Amino acid sequence: MMIDRFRVQDRAAVVTGAGRGIGAATAVALAEAGADVLIASRTESDLSTVAERVEQAGRKAHVVPTDLSDPEAAGALADAAHERFGRLDIVVNNVGGTYPKPLLETSTDFLEEAFRFNVSTAHALTRAAVPAMLETGGGTIVNISSVMGRVSGRGFLAYGTAKAALSHFTRMAAYDLAPRIRVNGLAVGSVATSALDVVAQDDNLRQQLESNTPLERIGEPEEVAASALFLASDAGSYITGKVLEVDGGLQRPNLELGLPDL
Repeated sequence: MMIDRFRVQDRAAVVTGAGRGIGAATAVALAEAGADVLIASRTESDLSTVAERVEQAGRKAHVVPTDLSDPEAAGALADAAHERFGRLDIVVNNVGGTYPKPLLETSTDFLEEAFRFNVSTAHALTRAAVPAMLETGGGTIVNISSVMGRVSGRGFLAYGTAKAALSHFTRMAAYDLAPRIRVNGLAVGSVATSALDVVAQDDNLRQQLESNTPLERIGEPEEVAASALFLASDAGSYITGKVLEVDGGLQRPNLELGLPDL
């Protein structure tokens, strides 16, 4: 049946940044579709809550509290999943993010830090996952990028540049790893996560976000998770090197920071 293509029964996954938001929703979605999941982020209490939801879906959860701004720590998750589950089939590189800053306040170190957190960590985990995936015939990787990787807005130079790099990393890695490992990405718009709390709780800012989004609302983490599951499952088996836009229809930034001309 067609619905069976969306199952990932008895596969093993790693999801980074899985304590809350998109990462948590994706970990639960993969578990509900049949996968055991290693979940990683900084805060163990958040991970424990997600692990309970994974186990309620009837799957195994392996909690790894770690600093994912360190590419070596991210890369180590592949071996940890292989050791715990005996295999590794799916990686979701979700960890990332960078605070907005005007260009003249964006130091070279800040830009390099953004690249490290959003791209180098994904590369480290992807590279480490390949041998384990090949043991069972292949696998799939999903990178969580952003709409800001393809549109321009003041204040988002570091974040947008890093996410644009992650999107192109996705295309390049897909070519290197085909045909046995598929690599795709999601370019995400405004989603109701803790990172957006400050904006979402301000009525004026929230209205600006919604009115400037063609679908006139903020996305839900589960909507991104559903797209990640699609790409990770056999439902997306003829897709690689693509970045799916899950952004409510955005063609330009939906939030202006009000930075003045120089």
